[in-house]
Order: sequence, then structure tokens, then C-alpha cells
Amino acid sequence: MLGFTATRTQVATYLLGVALFSISFLVFLNSSISFVITQRIGQAHNVGDAVGTLGFADELVALVACPAWGLLSDRIGVRSVAVMGYSIVGVSLWVFVAASNVYPQLLLARLLFSLGATATATMVTAILPTMTVVQIVQDPRTPHRRVNGASHALAPSISSELTITPARFQSRSPPHDDTIVSKDTAASTSQLAGLVGMFTGCGALVALLIFLPLPTRFVQRGAHPDEAVADAFFVVGSIAIVVALGCFFGLRHLPGEEDKSWKRLYDTPEHKSSDVGPSRQRILSYPRLFLESIRLGYQSPTIGLGYVGGFVARASSVAISLFIPLFTNTYFLGTGQCRATDPSDPADIKNSCPQAYKLAAMLTGISQLIALLSAPIFGYLSGRYRKHNLPLMLAAAAGIAGYSAFGSLASPDPKSKDGSGGIFAIVALLGISQIGAIVCSLALLGRGINANDSTHHASLSDEVVPRNGRLSADATPPRSPALTPSSEDAPLLGTNYSRPVSSSGLGPASHTHLKGAIAGTYSLLGGFGILLLTKAGGALFDSRGPGAPFYMMAGFNGVLLVVGVAVAAGDVYKGRRVEERGREMR
Repeated sequence: MLGFTATRTQVATYLLGVALFSISFLVFLNSSISFVITQRIGQAHNVGDAVGTLGFADELVALVACPAWGLLSDRIGVRSVAVMGYSIVGVSLWVFVAASNVYPQLLLARLLFSLGATATATMVTAILPTMTVVQIVQDPRTPHRRVNGASHALAPSISSELTITPARFQSRSPPHDDTIVSKDTAASTSQLAGLVGMFTGCGALVALLIFLPLPTRFVQRGAHPDEAVADAFFVVGSIAIVVALGCFFGLRHLPGEEDKSWKRLYDTPEHKSSDVGPSRQRILSYPRLFLESIRLGYQSPTIGLGYVGGFVARASSVAISLFIPLFTNTYFLGTGQCRATDPSDPADIKNSCPQAYKLAAMLTGISQLIALLSAPIFGYLSGRYRKHNLPLMLAAAAGIAGYSAFGSLASPDPKSKDGSGGIFAIVALLGISQIGAIVCSLALLGRGINANDSTHHASLSDEVVPRNGRLSADATPPRSPALTPSSEDAPLLGTNYSRPVSSSGLGPASHTHLKGAIAGTYSLLGGFGILLLTKAGGALFDSRGPGAPFYMMAGFNGVLLVVGVAVAAGDVYKGRRVEERGREMR
């Protein structure tokens, strides 16, 4: 059963609002922008060049905007950024149909859209940890503390230290530590990440099945083609505004967001946040927030592996959506089965080479269908077998096998003499690799931010009791501080009664106060993955052959697998050290 700490309304808003529509508006725009250029503006030449330039400008904005939105959310809250993001997306879609030229009006509209789309995409990652925030159980002797906005009245122990026996210690103490996670939220985080991957895929289907047919439906009702395009953009833009309103009301009072507000937007690092609430965190400057998110990629194996997974996942999406159709089209052109595509009309491939278009659509469709079906499976596996990140390594292995096999194909057409019926199994592996990297990297970031990975807690618990959770008959329980103060000015209860928690108050080594910056860095690295594969992969496609980008992706997955094995080996080493300390305590 999923252990959400957020309310049902918050979870539903996150899945049905933020996750579902995070990609649907982008899919709609990418598929419709050429119609704006031809039908609304009336430009018939250099359409492909204009579309490519607008897309490239979109990616450049994303590289800057993703980390910026993440940093901003750590001040004003993820809810505010999500609302602004969808509001900007809605307004930008209205602006698109008001443009009368490509440069500068349509370009400015595309930059505005990118600004909003990057906010929504970044918040998909940033909101995830708030759904399963780690809850802390304090030692009964610690002072009154607020966790997730809830008060806990704590009663002092009346048992003398001299009368504590191992049995009494086990019965009166938490099972692992004086500050522990009250329930395992790591599995819930992983399973929720699987649902996020599934709903994101469904969002693409919403764009393809509902948004894109709108101009055709308006034409069937008697509208002129240019008016039909404008009406479709107005409708989709209005839906984005509705989603923004849903986020405004549905994401209120998220756990761990109590101290975030617009008042903190211009706070200097010298300012202190409120002493009431879970954060109680010294405010960091924006550069410091970004640098901290980068540093965590090196210091936290969980977060670092999540970064690498995000890089590979975003690059994989380009390999499937861009290079599979390009590989297919190149093959049909090379064999003389198609005529060259008119560069002024990127949609001409449907007429000039219908076989290639249909085959490419079928191959990418099978890949995405398998990815959609595999998303909840990877979510379950990521929570069930998270000890050594086995599901992520499985996804990386699938990527190595699938991309290497696709790159070695002589033909993508199974009906040709040099084709292979195994092409369908190969593209299925690509879909498994892509969604596995997405879901597992999101789960890793969620667990890393909440600091509820199994290795971390094992090391904490073993500092209090042996690893098996039992005390031998002759074991000495941990000594409590003296109840008598050493001086009149000393507090009655010493400060060692509770183990230090993170400054966010959400658990040991919790990084929830940096979740926005971490999400922004995650999206930033994903953007680098897209640009690297697009530019380097495209150049290698022309110089080394059609299989080069796929071998490049196989190399990316190989790096992910190596990093995953290294992190697992480090966990094993730390686990042995913990067991040694446990035996020494006995």
C-alpha cells in the first residue's frame, strides 16, 4: 500500500495535473507549430528551417530556466512555480496565434512557452518528494517538536537508567533509533515514480488523441483552416489555465512547504527562516543553492546516480523520437523506394514516402507503448528491489542490448530481404530502457532528497543497537545523559537525548530544503543529454553511418550501468562496515 503523507487531493492534483499535462502541451505545440507558420502567418518557404530554429531556441532557454525554476521553488514553493508554469504555457499558446511573423513575434512566443514548460517539467521532479515526506519519530525524552506541521507532545521516561534491562529497552525504545522513519516511504516514492512515468506517457496520448485533432474538428464544423488552428490554440491554452487553477487549489499545504512564500524571494543569506515549522533552515543564496545541488551529486550516491539516470533518460527520448524515423527514412531513400522530401514541407514525408512514415510510426509507437505499460512495473520493482538499484541496472542493460542491436541493423524493415523480425523486440527494449531510466532516476532523487534509502538508515540504526535489532543479555544499553544539570544555567535535559536531524526537520540528512535545486539540476543534465545526442549524434549519423547515434546511446547506458555497479559496491562496503561496528558493540 502506498504510504503517502500528502492528502488524496494533493496526490490526485500531482498525478492528474502536473504529471499528466507536463508533456502534453509540448507535444501539441511541436506537432502544430508548422501549421501556425503556414496557415496563420502564411509563410510557404523555409518552414523546416523556422521550426528547427524555434526548437533550438527552446532548448537553449530550457538549459537556463530549469535550474532557475528549481532554485526559485526552494524560496517560494513548488506550488507557486507549478501555477506560474502552467499559466505561462496557457498565455504563450494564445500569443502564438496572435503572431504575424516568425521573427521576432513567433520566436518570442516560443521562448515564453519554453519558460513555462520548463517550470512544469521541473516541478514534476520537485513535487515528488513532498508526496512521501519522511516522518520522524523522536525519542520520548526529546523536547516538543513539530514535524510536517503536526505537533507531538512527548512524555519523559520515568524509568531510572539503573533499572533498564535489555527487554525493557527493546519494549520502550523505537525499533532502530531514537530518531527514525516511522514508516518506510522509499517503496512509496518508487511506486509513485512509476505512476508519474505512466501518467506522463498518458499525457502524450492526450495531446495526440484530443489536442491535435481539434483543428480538423473545427474545420468539419465550417471554420476556415487558419481560424481552426487559432481556435485549437485558444482551447488548449485555456486548458493550461484550468490546470494552473487546479494546481493552485489542489497543492495547498504540501508537507515540507510550510515556510515557503513570496516573502522569501529576496531574503538574503543572513536572514533566518521561521523557528516554527519543519525547515528552520538558514536561507541560502541562489548560487549557493545551485552549488549545493551539484555537490550532492558527488556526495550522495543516490542523488548522483539519479542525475546520471536522468541524463540517459532524456537522451533516450530523442534517440527514439528523432533517430528511429531518420534511420527509417534514410534506408528507404537509399534503396530508391522513396523520393527526397521537400525541405520546405517537413510533413511531405507522409506523401513522398508513406512506407517509411508508417514503419517509423509503428516502431516508435511500439516502443512508447511498451514504455507506458512498463512504467508502473518499474515503479514497483524500484521500491521492492532498491537495495542495489537492480531495476535501474536492468534498464541500463536493456539499453545496451537494444541500442547496440538497432545500430547494427542493415534494415529497419522486417519485410525486406536484409530485415529482421527481431526489430520489434529491439524497439521494445528501447522503450523498457527509456522508461526504466525515467522512473528509477525519479525514485532515486525522491529517496535521496528524503534520505530514506535503506543503506542510510541501516547505518543510523546500528549506532544505537546491533544490526539484528536485539541486545544480548550482557549488553549495555546506550547511556543516557545525566538528569542532574551540571550547573544552574544548564538545561534540565541534555542535548544528547535526540540524534541530530537535518535542518529541515524531516529526517537524518534530509535534503528537502534543496529539492527544487536538485530537480533543476536533474532537468539541466537531461537538457545536456538532449543537446549532446542531437548535435553529436546527428554529426555522427552523417559521417559514420545511421547506426552511430544508437551506438552512442548504448555507450550512455554503459556508463549508467558502470556507475550503478560502483554505487552498489559502495553500499556493500558500507554495509560490511556497519556489521563490523555492530559486532564490536556486542
